[in-house]
Amino acid sequence: MISRLQPWLQRMLQKRMKIKDKIRGSILRLPENQLLSVLALVVGVCSGFAAVLLKQGVYFIQWLLTSWFNTQEDSLWFLLYPGIGMLIALLLVRYVIKDNIGHGVTKVLLAVSKNDSKIKPHNTWSSILTSSFTIGFGGSVGAEAPIVYTGAAIGSNIGRYFNLSFKDITILLGCGAAGAVAGIFKAPLAGVLFTLEILLFNMSMSSILPFVISAITACCVSYFFLGDAVAFENAITPFKFGNTPYYIVFGILCGFASLYFTRVTIFLEDKIKLITNIFERWAICAVCLGLLIFLFPPLYGEGYTTLTALLNENSSEAVGHSIFTGLFDNPWFFLLFFVAVFFFKVFSMTLTNAGGGVGGTFGPTLVIGGLFGFVVVRFATLCGIGSLPEANLVLVGMAGLMSGVMQAPLTAIFLIAEITGGYDLIMPLIIVSAVSFATIRIFEPYSIYTKRIAKSGELLTHDSDHTVLTLMKVGNVVEKDFSTVKIDATLGELVSVIAKSKRNLFPILDNRGVFQGSVLLDDVRGVMFESSEYERLRVYNFLKPSPALCYEDESMEDIMAKFEKTGAWNLPVVSREKKYLGFVSKSQIFSAYREQLKQVSHD
Repeated sequence: MISRLQPWLQRMLQKRMKIKDKIRGSILRLPENQLLSVLALVVGVCSGFAAVLLKQGVYFIQWLLTSWFNTQEDSLWFLLYPGIGMLIALLLVRYVIKDNIGHGVTKVLLAVSKNDSKIKPHNTWSSILTSSFTIGFGGSVGAEAPIVYTGAAIGSNIGRYFNLSFKDITILLGCGAAGAVAGIFKAPLAGVLFTLEILLFNMSMSSILPFVISAITACCVSYFFLGDAVAFENAITPFKFGNTPYYIVFGILCGFASLYFTRVTIFLEDKIKLITNIFERWAICAVCLGLLIFLFPPLYGEGYTTLTALLNENSSEAVGHSIFTGLFDNPWFFLLFFVAVFFFKVFSMTLTNAGGGVGGTFGPTLVIGGLFGFVVVRFATLCGIGSLPEANLVLVGMAGLMSGVMQAPLTAIFLIAEITGGYDLIMPLIIVSAVSFATIRIFEPYSIYTKRIAKSGELLTHDSDHTVLTLMKVGNVVEKDFSTVKIDATLGELVSVIAKSKRNLFPILDNRGVFQGSVLLDDVRGVMFESSEYERLRVYNFLKPSPALCYEDESMEDIMAKFEKTGAWNLPVVSREKKYLGFVSKSQIFSAYREQLKQVSHD
């Protein structure tokens, strides 16, 4: 029976392959702009489904674990849940996925700058799976960075499937990121702005259309499955112009709060990474996180329930099943509780990620911004300073922290307006976001996503020249057709090499292949025809050291600086052990620069 089915199955597979090839060929025959628009639509649909799947997955797990909570004693489970979720994610990453998938937004930036916008296929599902368990079990992180990584992976792999160029794959990668943000927040404009502002793509206006198509499509998918309600219901009141000075001062405070968030996060990550045993690190992080969430239930999960309660001025509901319930009648203790939640949210987020969980800083940034707004306005009220509405400060606080931490004021303004329906507060959103951004830039030039990779020179920016040099790789411009000569070779042996070479430059190596210097044809021209000197003179008699060495892992900007400083036309490329690899020339770099410029130019 099986032997009879095999030919039929083979024919079916062949027909399927032919249909796929036909569809693929038809799509590839489209003009480039139409091709990108069609694929952006596909990427948007897939990213929207991914966002819905992740969001519903997190909610379902949380419902299973906490829907039956009725008493304060039930909150004892908070001591265990987060560690279990982190352990599940850790085991999946270590033994199933076998790849580092944390810090999704940073990974997208690195994929563009170092890996030709190629993201591994498993990233189309691995971040969804692991972050669902991490956040569902109470990990104090956000789902946005994992879904951005997922959307970018979807766009990248669809582009690679159709064998598109680096430029077009990058556009589809951006479409996936835009669609992911639009889908999870139901905010298409914020999705486009996120891609252009935070991911730092150097796009022309004509290339934004695929982003818009993807974002709107993903948003429609999200609306279809999740309804058309805004992400955060609220009780905001209209903006009063007389409160403008208060918002300016609050913007400055948001800038300093953003600096706290960024600096403490990176400091804690570096310290926790010193624990090299991953299971020991998980155990320590799980215990600390469980204690924090037990003491401060608003730290559980993303924290959006707390945020919604604060936006509706229902602060008593925001505390959750707290063991301090009997003390909340004191308004100052109530305020102190939320001050602690504000400060410890950074700790709980970092413990979750460092302990093996998978999540991002996007969600915690919104939550900590809302908490900060609530703390400031409640403190002012208790002290009799001003009379700003609590919900308004919670809402603009979200934008202020996002603008400062991510250094993306436009994304912050329009994301918060879209997810809360808070366009009535567009003026204070602009004021607080702009002032917060300006404040943190005095102390911190990079966002939380770009701070680490900026040090290595791998960060893309809106500067075309810097972007092109960042994308260029030394290995692609190294010329290896130079004839090498041993340092102890005779002049006769050198002349023999010269006779067979088409170059006038000869790298000189020792017996271990370590670069020692070079000899130019002009250096030996005067004696190369005197055969009597062939055995007496040695190569080292003509050796000249190189004015500078270029390393294989060095950035192109550093190499260009060496050319400018030395005035050389050719420089040797070596490994960190000084092993010779080839030469790089100005002419080859200029030629590669022009080709790369065409790739990043999206006009």
